[in-house]
Amino acid sequence: MSNGVYEIRRAKKRMGQKSKNAVVNGLIYFVLALLGILWILPIIYLLYTALRVTPDTGIINKLIPADLKLGFGNFYKLFKETMFKRWLGNTFFVAVCSCAITTLFILMVSYALSRMRFKARKPIMNIMLILGMFPGFMSMIAVYFILKAVNLNNSLVALILVYSAGAALSYYICKGFFDTIPRSLEEAAILDGASQFTILFRVTLPLAKPVIVYTVLTSFIAPWCDFIFVNTIINDANKYTVALGLYRLINSQNSSFNENFTVFCAGAVIVGVIVGALFMGMQRYYVEGVTSGSVK
Repeated sequence: MSNGVYEIRRAKKRMGQKSKNAVVNGLIYFVLALLGILWILPIIYLLYTALRVTPDTGIINKLIPADLKLGFGNFYKLFKETMFKRWLGNTFFVAVCSCAITTLFILMVSYALSRMRFKARKPIMNIMLILGMFPGFMSMIAVYFILKAVNLNNSLVALILVYSAGAALSYYICKGFFDTIPRSLEEAAILDGASQFTILFRVTLPLAKPVIVYTVLTSFIAPWCDFIFVNTIINDANKYTVALGLYRLINSQNSSFNENFTVFCAGAVIVGVIVGALFMGMQRYYVEGVTSGSVK
């Protein structure tokens, strides 16, 4: 009899626990769904505004006017009536060059700090880690005057130098990944007469594809989306990047904010699609690079 009562109590306890778990899971799903809606609403609004060709549109007017019309007129106007193609080309040039230089610097510094042992190794790592915590725009004024002193202001080369100069400060993810690669592979290559340069490019880097993709993506996104340094250094409209060009578009003295807001959203959609496609195509390697590089 006592065993039966005990089993009944255990069954009730299990049912109560299941009900409690169901309530908790329901609350979690509700919060996640709410956050998902909040995150996706700006994207929907951006697409809607980019396709909206109704006259006198913008965030100030009614969201869905009675004479609403949708189409690709804003994209046509963006390419035909603005310098968006030049801005996009400038951005690609700066982003690709900065990405190549930054990736090379990060990989070389990370490999040296991971595999080589010297007296100042740990102090250098600590100093670089601390310096990397300060936001780059804190040095904006000093950087501008330095570039002006060497006559490099108002040039795309200056942007490439600015984005690539502090690349080595982001070494820690790559170093953590290199630490996970067995040293026995390099020791075997050394026995075969390979140099450190050969080991890096023939042995280590082929195994470090995930972290290389991660480095390339992060190095590309920074100059692609930057506005602060571009706005400080560049004054020539022919050298604008996308971020600065779209900003000038909706802050032009010859037009109102509402007049160009839909065109601005069309440009933002194109910029977002390019970045989104890049991330979607390399998402698997990006996640592997982040997780593997943070093990140690």
